[in-house]
Amino acid sequence: MHPIVIRVNGAERALVVDPSVSLLHVLRDELRLTGTKEGCGTGYCGACTVLVDGAPVNSCLFFAVDADRKDVTTIEGLSRGALHAVQQAFVERSALQCGFCTPGMVLSAAALLAERPHPNEEDVRAGLAGNLCRCTGYQSIVRAVLEASERIAEGDQAPLAERDAPIRARA
Repeated sequence: MHPIVIRVNGAERALVVDPSVSLLHVLRDELRLTGTKEGCGTGYCGACTVLVDGAPVNSCLFFAVDADRKDVTTIEGLSRGALHAVQQAFVERSALQCGFCTPGMVLSAAALLAERPHPNEEDVRAGLAGNLCRCTGYQSIVRAVLEASERIAEGDQAPLAERDAPIRARA
């Protein structure tokens, strides 16, 4: 067993984990953050995508011990009092159906917009390439991400990178 400290959705958490356990299972089983979904369990579908220090990762493949001293954002932590611009655009553009892929898709989109605030359609498709959706056909998802980009540019919401500071290593 290995002690770790991670900041999940802004709250620092001290845990003791098996070195072989995935971040996905710590989030779902230990911390009860069930918005992160397990799809394929092999990193292919992107349903389990979370942000680690702002970068999208497949939490089913990411060892929890590798999250030590890092900032983890799940779908539950993306909104701070109000829906994030990406979440709002997904709702308004009907960019979801069954919802299983939605948390991973939204987090990947938020990371893309933090890195590239003014993407074109090709950028969005490339940024979401690691996330599979079996229901929507992607058109509404791409439109929602582009709309979220416009909202953020208009000042409706600060990009993710400006909202969260990474966890600081202790001296």
